[in-house]
Amino acid sequence: MSISPDLVLQAYRVGVFPMAEHRNDPEIFWVDPRHRGIIPLDGFHLSRSLARTIRRGRYSVSLDTAFGDVMRACADRNETWINEEIIALYTALHERGHAHSIEIWDTEGRLAGGVYGVALGRAFCGESMFSVMRDGSKIALAWLVDHLRRTGFTLFDTQFITDHLASLGAIEIPRRDYLALLSEALSAEGDFHGTPLAASGQEVVQRITQTS
Repeated sequence: MSISPDLVLQAYRVGVFPMAEHRNDPEIFWVDPRHRGIIPLDGFHLSRSLARTIRRGRYSVSLDTAFGDVMRACADRNETWINEEIIALYTALHERGHAHSIEIWDTEGRLAGGVYGVALGRAFCGESMFSVMRDGSKIALAWLVDHLRRTGFTLFDTQFITDHLASLGAIEIPRRDYLALLSEALSAEGDFHGTPLAASGQEVVQRITQTS
């Protein structure tokens, strides 16, 4: 690899992250957006239908049990910025305990949704997500937001903002404001594995709706 996992971590600490142009691109470039997407951890938006789906619990959730599968599923689309070097880099970060995934499984035990990202200090930088079943990625994000709050995180960076993320409460802030939030988040350590995932979707919905 031309870029090391340590260099990627250093880049995140100054607000920069790597991408590729497409799946078959042999090169990686650095991105430093003028405006940054974040999801305020007390501002995640649960629609009534999504809350109902999460409470119903016709799925199961796991943490860091299928990181590579989640990455591959995120890359399995017509247009993707995730090339083989990106997969190798983040797999190495996962093996070092810096990159994490939340997996959603359907009732047949098939991977049906998920999200992955990088944890540094009390900041979590979401990289990508995917959905096979209806609302699979939204369910994963809701469980992730709940987990970040319960493990001491203060910043959930989505890098960019999309209509999909905006519908869930994501906002866009200037780079300087993002860097201030990042600096504060890096001043102490979160513990991504400090507490288990929520015991039920009912708990997730209750906690999120109490604060949003």
